[in-house]
Amino acid sequence: MKRTVATLLAALMALSLLSGCNTMRGMGEDIEQGGEAIQRQSSS
Repeated sequence: MKRTVATLLAALMALSLLSGCNTMRGMGEDIEQGGEAIQRQSSS
């Protein structure tokens, strides 16, 4: 029972993360923006 719930929660989390980036290109852009934000913070 616990394993089923854990699997379901993991699947829901993965779907919610992937729904923000409908394509690999979109995911790449999101990662790039995150990296740029880190660079801006580290250079300040």
